[in-house]
Amino acid sequence: MYYNYEELYSRPFITPESEIPENLLHLSHSFGYDCGRRANLQLLDERTLAFVAGNLLVLLDVRTKEQRYLRSCSGGSIGTVMAHPSKTYFAVAEKGQQPHIIVYEYPSLRPHRILRGGTAQAYKYVDFNREGTLLASIGSAPDYMLTLWDWRREQVTLRCKAFSQDVFRVTFSPDNPGQLTTSGSGHIKFWKMASTFTGLKLQGCLGRFGKTALTDIEGYVELPDGKVVSGSEWGNMLLWDGGLIKVEICRKGGRTCHSGTIQQFALDEGELMTIGSDGAVRGWDFESIDTADCTNDSGIFEMEPINEMVIGRNVSLSSMVKSSQPDSVIWFAQDSNGGIWKLDLSFSNITQDPECLFSFHAGGIQGMTVSSTSHLMATTALDRSVRVFDIIAKRELTTSRYKQGGTTLTWAPRLVNPSGGLLVSGFDDGVVRLLELYNPQNLRVVAGRSRTGEAELRLKQAFKPHNAPVTAMSYDRNGEILATGSMDCTVFFFKVEDKYIPIGFVTVPGPVQGLEWAPQSHSENTLLILCKSGHVVEVQSPDPEAQNSGTTYQISGLPTRYFTFHSIKSRIKREKEIARRQALKEKKKKEREARLKKIKEEGREPTEEELRVEEEEEEEEELPAIYIPSPPSPLCCGFYSQPGTFWLSMCGFDSGLLYHCKFSENQKEDPVQRRDEPFSFLPVQDTDEDPICNVTFNSNRQLLLCGMHSGSIRVYPLQPSDHALASMQAYWGLGVHDSQYGQIRQLRCSYDDQFVLTAGEDGNIFSFSLLPQEELQKALKASKARVPSPRVGIEMEAVAKDIEDPAAYSIETAKQKLEMDRMRREAELRKTVRRKKLAELQSDFQQLLQENQRLPEQVCLHRTELELDRRFREETERMTAHQVRVARKELAWEEERHRIGLKKLQERFWDSLESDTVTVVAFQSDHRITTYRLLALPERFHQLKQRAQAGGAGGAGQERKKTKLEAGKDSVKITEQVDSLAGQALLKPQVAHPGVSKLAGRQAEKLRKVAEKAERARAKIEQRRKEWTELFAAKPNENCEDPEDVKAIRHATENMGDFKLKTAKNFTVPEHLRINAEKKRIQLVVLEEKIYEKKTNMNSRIMALRDAKVRLVSYLDSQIQQLQAVQARLAPNFRYSPPVRPKLLPEETPERKMRYTRTTLQRYGALRAKRAAKKLHQEQDEEGQSLLEQLESQIKGQEGGEGTWEKPVPGTGQSGGQPEEDAGMTDMEQESREEEEIRWLFEQDTLLEEMKSAVGQFDAELCLLRHEKLGLDIQMKMADLRHVTLFQELLLLKDFEKRENSLQERLSARMEEEGDIRSKLEECTQQLEVKKRDIAKLQEKEKTNMATFQASLGDNNKFADFLTRVFKKKIKRVKKKEKTGDEEEEEDSDEDSDEESESEDEGDESGSEGVEPLDDSVCPPNCNLELFENTVQLRERRLDLEELLVEEKKIADSLKKECDSLVKKEKGVHSALKAAEGELELFNREKQQKLNELDVVVPLRLHQIEFVSGGKVPPCLDPALVLNKASLGALQERIKELQVEKSHQRDLYRQARQQHVQLIHDRRDMEAKIQALESRCEQLMLMKFGKLVDLEALQTLSGNRTLEEMRQDSRVRESAYTQELKLWEAKVLEKRQEVTEVTRHHTKRLLVMNDFLEQKKEMEDKLNTRQKKMGAQFHGRRRADEEEQRRLQELVESQAQEAEALRKEIFLLSRKGGHMLPPSQPPLPPLPTLAIRPSGSRINRLSRHFRLGGGHPSTSSQGAD
Repeated sequence: MYYNYEELYSRPFITPESEIPENLLHLSHSFGYDCGRRANLQLLDERTLAFVAGNLLVLLDVRTKEQRYLRSCSGGSIGTVMAHPSKTYFAVAEKGQQPHIIVYEYPSLRPHRILRGGTAQAYKYVDFNREGTLLASIGSAPDYMLTLWDWRREQVTLRCKAFSQDVFRVTFSPDNPGQLTTSGSGHIKFWKMASTFTGLKLQGCLGRFGKTALTDIEGYVELPDGKVVSGSEWGNMLLWDGGLIKVEICRKGGRTCHSGTIQQFALDEGELMTIGSDGAVRGWDFESIDTADCTNDSGIFEMEPINEMVIGRNVSLSSMVKSSQPDSVIWFAQDSNGGIWKLDLSFSNITQDPECLFSFHAGGIQGMTVSSTSHLMATTALDRSVRVFDIIAKRELTTSRYKQGGTTLTWAPRLVNPSGGLLVSGFDDGVVRLLELYNPQNLRVVAGRSRTGEAELRLKQAFKPHNAPVTAMSYDRNGEILATGSMDCTVFFFKVEDKYIPIGFVTVPGPVQGLEWAPQSHSENTLLILCKSGHVVEVQSPDPEAQNSGTTYQISGLPTRYFTFHSIKSRIKREKEIARRQALKEKKKKEREARLKKIKEEGREPTEEELRVEEEEEEEEELPAIYIPSPPSPLCCGFYSQPGTFWLSMCGFDSGLLYHCKFSENQKEDPVQRRDEPFSFLPVQDTDEDPICNVTFNSNRQLLLCGMHSGSIRVYPLQPSDHALASMQAYWGLGVHDSQYGQIRQLRCSYDDQFVLTAGEDGNIFSFSLLPQEELQKALKASKARVPSPRVGIEMEAVAKDIEDPAAYSIETAKQKLEMDRMRREAELRKTVRRKKLAELQSDFQQLLQENQRLPEQVCLHRTELELDRRFREETERMTAHQVRVARKELAWEEERHRIGLKKLQERFWDSLESDTVTVVAFQSDHRITTYRLLALPERFHQLKQRAQAGGAGGAGQERKKTKLEAGKDSVKITEQVDSLAGQALLKPQVAHPGVSKLAGRQAEKLRKVAEKAERARAKIEQRRKEWTELFAAKPNENCEDPEDVKAIRHATENMGDFKLKTAKNFTVPEHLRINAEKKRIQLVVLEEKIYEKKTNMNSRIMALRDAKVRLVSYLDSQIQQLQAVQARLAPNFRYSPPVRPKLLPEETPERKMRYTRTTLQRYGALRAKRAAKKLHQEQDEEGQSLLEQLESQIKGQEGGEGTWEKPVPGTGQSGGQPEEDAGMTDMEQESREEEEIRWLFEQDTLLEEMKSAVGQFDAELCLLRHEKLGLDIQMKMADLRHVTLFQELLLLKDFEKRENSLQERLSARMEEEGDIRSKLEECTQQLEVKKRDIAKLQEKEKTNMATFQASLGDNNKFADFLTRVFKKKIKRVKKKEKTGDEEEEEDSDEDSDEESESEDEGDESGSEGVEPLDDSVCPPNCNLELFENTVQLRERRLDLEELLVEEKKIADSLKKECDSLVKKEKGVHSALKAAEGELELFNREKQQKLNELDVVVPLRLHQIEFVSGGKVPPCLDPALVLNKASLGALQERIKELQVEKSHQRDLYRQARQQHVQLIHDRRDMEAKIQALESRCEQLMLMKFGKLVDLEALQTLSGNRTLEEMRQDSRVRESAYTQELKLWEAKVLEKRQEVTEVTRHHTKRLLVMNDFLEQKKEMEDKLNTRQKKMGAQFHGRRRADEEEQRRLQELVESQAQEAEALRKEIFLLSRKGGHMLPPSQPPLPPLPTLAIRPSGSRINRLSRHFRLGGGHPSTSSQGAD
């Protein structure tokens, strides 16, 4: 079923019974785009886009740019459009009263379905479900109705009010049928279609923001699992789950996902794309968003987009639609700044750049005008562009953009510009620009310029008459004056010439709304100024030739008339109501008279009832009150009718009428206070809520075109010369722009009245033809409009200077500033004259003072006598002091501000500077070296360093803690062993020894200890037996591997490393290579510290070199002075030219820049005063900079230029004869003179050579240090690259830090839990093993006890059965506890009863046997009493053992159960630990992959590149692997080592096999040897004991008393021998003392010998000295001296032999007995000083053997030990 479109679409409204044709206006073209409308772009097929333009749906062909139109059916406008998922239908939702939703078929464009009654006023958004079977719509105010349609049946499925505020969007969930989502102002709501007992209903859940700030939600997307991701106003994403915000998603570092609102989401192929108002399209990982969660209370989840495309700088995307072709990556985007873009979102290497398909105005059109000579149209808007269109060709010709938005536009008339190529545009900052339009194709070809396009706008002139937006502009009827009006309540007049000249301005009572000059029919050339506040001003045209020589451009005395609109609408309504009531009364009166007349005609009298009814008068309602709106209604538009009269259209309360007004004769009142009423009015149909906003006439004024507030246009036919608008009755109306916000801002007719153009607030521009299309084609022969040709020579003219600064001075402000500057200059000139006069007076006064000083003292006047009146001076001083105080108070804040500013600058730039840049320059070359500009390490560095140290200490603490824990475990084990031993001791049998001991107490105690020793031996034997058992139990089978081999294999597996590349997907990060943010910070700290140390070290060396240069310069200065003094004594021909004095460059001493003196400040002040005297008008910063540079140049000029070192050149003095006085010199004097010259020449050469050497040495040191610094620079650059890499890794690791900490904490918790369980399990296992051992010991003791009892019975004991019964008797024993008296009595009674019952049982048993029973509590006759008592004791011991055994078994059972539960827990915890380790491993792998993505800079030289292809280095090194050469060499060496190890392992294997065979043979031999030893042992037992005995039992026997007595006797004899030994030791001590005395005597003799040796040395030295000084005459006596010397040497040798003999004797005496050493003695008194002293070497040799003050060396060493 299809509807007829011709019957549905809205047609123009025509007043009934009028002859206005329906086809008065035909739509020609749409030039605009409502880019601010939500989702105003749909794709119908691959080349057709659909968007709403006011009352039209525009179908735009992307390739041909042709347009097709569908009009709305409601007559209002269209709300929104949405394409069906199959692209075969599209829905158009309209606006108006009870609007419809019309579903069109595509491409036939036939109406297929009409959905009625969904909302009251307008639709905001519609959406199809994924299958296309349902349609959801959302209405606007006032109902905000959410409606679900079965659109194919045209039926409402469900309906519900969505919200109480604006709702922006409604969408179906693509993956969850029955779920919807709506969003809007401050809310998001989740809907579900639920089945109830009353039927299907909509249930809504309002999203709760919680801690998140409330926000408008423009875009969202439903996820497959039911979650919703929405945007926010600040640019972050919100993840909704169950009606609550689960997490807020932002970028790393807290950055927002978009810089502005997120307008739309798109879920495409597993990637979530967001479209933001910042012009960016970003792709996000869907899985990360779907599983996003926050680990802390912030509610923030940080992630980075995986793809990103930024369209442009001034792009603000609001919606996108995807191409319908399969696997297409092309999207079409709506730009809120006036564009339609084509985007390639493949995000690959071949992705195409964004393409702007169409460009339009953004926002409402502020100004529009048409050419007076051609079919051209110009528009401007607040998007800062001016566009020119060709109406015929239906396209844009050119665009010009500016810094501010345009507000109004007018085309210069033919009188001003006959070619029609001049436009005047007003802008938001008050600037007016004259723009020339011309065809660049007609320009003369100029080099460097290209001719492109069909039209071009060129700035001719720019001026700023206003300080607020320009709202209106108009040329007068003669084309001589241009008037501009503004929001600043001024109207400026300009004289029209080639360059517009300002005439002046007038002020008006309100913001200017419009300007209209009087037409030619008026006698006077006046300007009608319409103010938005309701004021109307008429001013006389100013004289263009008048010269304004005043201080302002404001025109005074200009004839002006004012009109202030006063509302009369309420009075009109009141009068209309009175007239209606009067007419109603007249009608009722006539009806009453007619009824009375009828009664009279019937011939009867009226009854009282009829008379009473007639006389009854209805109660009249109160008349409407007179209402005056406050504030007054704004003025919309107006125009002249007759001279002095005009028509006004008002908005607000006064709309609905056209008011005919005139100026009052009384113009003396204040324009603001006056109240003027219209003298006539004209009602306009249906304009009470829709006022006329714009009015224009065609060229013959027979058509009045009105632009309405609702976006419609009206055409009123008028009669010629109908200024009173009497014929304004019928009209033709058509809705064009949006009915809610599409107010028509401009309405114009073309110059030939063939086109009508409208521009609205909705950004749309429409052109209509006044003729049918066929007639229009005939009338228009050309296919495009004519663009004016350029002026002659325009291509050679420079472009006019534009005004781009919004804060630039206006014309009036600039003139006032010039006037102020002039007045200031005059004042300064007067001040200068007065200062000059004052200076002359001061000069005269100074001359008088000087003359007074020259007079005699008695005549000279005192200074106080020269004062006319001292009060003048005192007053002056007081005023000066007061002014100084006031000035200080006034400048106190400034002083403090500058002081704080200086302090901050110093802290920021100076205090934080460790060392500034210092350059040291060589003397003889251009080599120079510069220090590093080094900043002090920040506080953050020290904090990180402390944290690193604390981390190390923490690790050590953990190790210590771990060690303590292990030690604690060991101590527990030891304690357990001690406890077990103590338990064994407690369980030992108490052996009773009858009889009295004959030994003393010590011997008895010793015997007891022997018994205990036997018991310990027994325990040791038991322990050894158990160890043997355990050893045999732990014996491995034959196939078992060696534990050492297993351990070695495990160690090799763990430490051989993972040789996969880090980029491999299965790469496992080793434990030692795992890194986190804290470790990376430590690495950064270490690197920064090393860099700092290196730079500091180099800086210190460079500064030392600088200091050396400073000293060298001072040294060279002194040397040059000496050289000059020397050269002054030389003849000029012998002088070398001295080198230039070296100077330190400013960069070598930068610290001097911060120093200044008063002289420097005075120079600066003089320069500044000189600059002020020259009156150089410059900016403050430029002036200060130039003054500082000039001051620095002067200082440099005074100090002299840079010093250079030049090689000395011999002088070129006269080489002739000597002066005349030299002729009279004698030969002696001449020779002396020549000697002096030679000496001075030598000194000159020496000084020059020293200076040259010093300079050369300094330059060499500088070159060497420079070479070192170059190497350090390379290292620092590498370190910087390393620092960048580490910092990038740190930033990346910070992103993983939270997850890693959580995973590490989880793993640590699992490990700690497992450790606790294992420790508990080990403890429990150990306790269980101890209990098992205790149970085994108790069982062994039971067996031993039983064996002891059997052994005590002996053979053939007649009481064996009785004693056995006594031994096995069961007695209930009382537990040993401290109990109360009652409890003890009860237990005693119980015990008695138990014993009685047991005795009865036993009696029964004995009775049954038929034997007389015996009392087992009494020893029977003839029975050994000692044996009976021993049996009772053994029974008690048996009972004790049984009780202990029962308790131990119970404890063992409980421990076993506890162990089983701990084993189960350990398995669960171990699996959880493995899972945590797996998660951490996956996380480390992911972290490693992210780290692998970082780019690392590795500088390589050519010899380091071994990746060669075909003998050449390939151009691309991507497949190459970069590694350390040492590592590569190590790997290669490792290959060789592995080969060697392999052969070595083979040898070891061969040896192991041989050893295995040998061990088998050894085992057989050992087994045979064991058998032989066992047989030998048995033979020895038989020989010694006569039978085979148990050696273990033999070891456990107690001690022998006789043997102990013999041992006691032996000890007594040993004591006597000891006493005798002590006597002998005393004698030995005596002898030792004697040896000590002898040693002391020998020591004295050694000291004497030492002195002799010293004297000998001195004598030898004297002899040697005397022999050197003796001459040739003493050679004869040398033979005697030699003999004497030989004799002395022999004496010394003999003494040395005696000393050696004494040393040997002392050594032997000290070694005698092995322990005899001489006692330490005090130092001997010094010997008398002799002339001969022994040599020092001899003293040292002796001192090594003897300590002169400490006795024998062995004694000293013993004391030291």
